[in-house]
Amino acid sequence: MTHYNIALNFEDGVTRVIECEDDEKVTDAAFRQKINLPMDCRDGVCGTCKCFAEKGEYELEFYMDESMSDEEAEQGYVLTCQMIPESDCVLRVPASSAVCKTAPEAVQAEVLGVDRLSETSFSLRVKPAKPIGFLPGQYVNVTVPGTQKHRSYSFSSAPGADIATFLVRNIPGGVMSSYLGEGAKTGDSVTLTGPMGAFYLRPMERAQLWLAGGTGLAPFLSMLEQVAEQGTDQPITLFYAVTNAADLVELDRVNALAGKIGNVTVITVLAAEEDTHERKGFVTDHVTAEDLNGGDCDVYLCGPPPMVDAVRTHFGKLGVEPANFYFEKFNPTEAEGVAT
Repeated sequence: MTHYNIALNFEDGVTRVIECEDDEKVTDAAFRQKINLPMDCRDGVCGTCKCFAEKGEYELEFYMDESMSDEEAEQGYVLTCQMIPESDCVLRVPASSAVCKTAPEAVQAEVLGVDRLSETSFSLRVKPAKPIGFLPGQYVNVTVPGTQKHRSYSFSSAPGADIATFLVRNIPGGVMSSYLGEGAKTGDSVTLTGPMGAFYLRPMERAQLWLAGGTGLAPFLSMLEQVAEQGTDQPITLFYAVTNAADLVELDRVNALAGKIGNVTVITVLAAEEDTHERKGFVTDHVTAEDLNGGDCDVYLCGPPPMVDAVRTHFGKLGVEPANFYFEKFNPTEAEGVAT
């Protein structure tokens, strides 16, 4: 029997991916997997289970006008008690995960290896006990072996891959950095809790402008992996900004994925004065109004808070507002990311 993956994005940032059979309604599939989506009637009458479908194909069975208008249905709203998926879907649920009696899933994973990519970054490779369903761009909390602490990292691997990878900034004295640089051993056990975050790739319906700062490249690697598999007709411009030339890690992988997709422009920027490079300075020195396609574009940005703030100010100076602007800030203290 065919089944589809339905990503339920709750308003507190938690995402749970459920399986739905090809003749099964989403509410029934959620209940079967012990997730209580809001519901009162099951008959398309009350409107309590109304969600927004960000992605996917589906059929809606009977519903009353009082529960959902035709205009709402055209905009992408659905009643999950009457929704039968015809493809993988992404639903935005207007309730917290706690209200729906679920929580981020904790999955054990085995450390396969650590690669020092540069003086400022590591790559961590782990094998989860089971594939983790997530949206490209999302993150998990990763426990640090030998401590009671965790740190949050975006996947740099494709959704559902057997091996999960993460880019980790090397913070001197940082708890995760110290583990990766000094104590990590193949076979160590870590716990991945999630996925979480509102920074993830939406359906690509217009030109894309992606801005990565340092290890903020990680979510874009995951996005590129998915686009390389699914394809797109939309152009993608990726700015990859770092301090030193040695910090341009995973560039070969980026270029290989860009070549496979076919309509990706990769632009690198270096901040350090001592390095020679075609483009020097910061992203804001090089992003132009033309890159914003007259506002008909989606912007994704992942980098440190000063970069996010500078880009937002820069857009204001250019006088162009993108159709959508999604960003995630990460902090140098290895704390949890903040996405919007």
